[in-house]
Amino acid sequence: MARRKKIYEGKAKILYEGPEPGTLVQYFKDDATAFNAEKRDVIDGKGVLNNRLSEFFMTGLNTIGVPTHFIRRLNMREQLVRAVEIIPLEVVVRNVAAGSISKRLGIEEGTPMPRPIVEFYFKDDDLGDPIVSEEHIIAFQWATQQDLDDMIALALRVNDFMSGCMLSVGIQLVDFKIEVGRIFEGDYQRLVVADEISPDSCRLWDVKTGQKLDKDVFRRDLGNLADAYTEVARRLGVLPQTATPMTKPTLIN
Repeated sequence: MARRKKIYEGKAKILYEGPEPGTLVQYFKDDATAFNAEKRDVIDGKGVLNNRLSEFFMTGLNTIGVPTHFIRRLNMREQLVRAVEIIPLEVVVRNVAAGSISKRLGIEEGTPMPRPIVEFYFKDDDLGDPIVSEEHIIAFQWATQQDLDDMIALALRVNDFMSGCMLSVGIQLVDFKIEVGRIFEGDYQRLVVADEISPDSCRLWDVKTGQKLDKDVFRRDLGNLADAYTEVARRLGVLPQTATPMTKPTLIN
């Protein structure tokens, strides 16, 4: 196998040069991190599950007309994506109070939001990805007002799609984060959903029991993370319905 050029390595993924201009190969690692990488572990099979689940969600978004960087899955751990210019912001949509918003505002975890709330966080690990306002974003030229309007519209459409997907299999979408990238086509700029959508970037609770099926299992030492992600994949049909949680899953092609 020819040695590939590594473009970037993050906490959960590696980006390699793609086979064609304007493409990248996104590789999903088994690494799990929390609290700005202060807590770390390697979870066998996590990267395989996140690759397949992200493919499921990105394909669904593309189908309903929400543009993403996803092109196709290449194998169990890799997918082909479009190269984009990432806007240095995490876009978070909250449907139910949990995590940092409960701590910041003293809202009891599990309290429904009056409407989906969109927040922006500046992507900087050294600073702990601080929450920022639209004024900060425009003043420091991280994005334009039009970009912000488009990002909010994208995030809310993702929320509608994801909420419906999850509710149909008995899972509540508590919150999630996405990253957004710019694609340039001549003089025309288009914003697309980038990075990944997986249980790593969502909070997912069982509708009936409140059981956590996301990275909070790892953050709060609530059990086996691979089992939780396997359960999400099984319910969504990514795994056979007869499958039992397993550390190294066999996925449907």
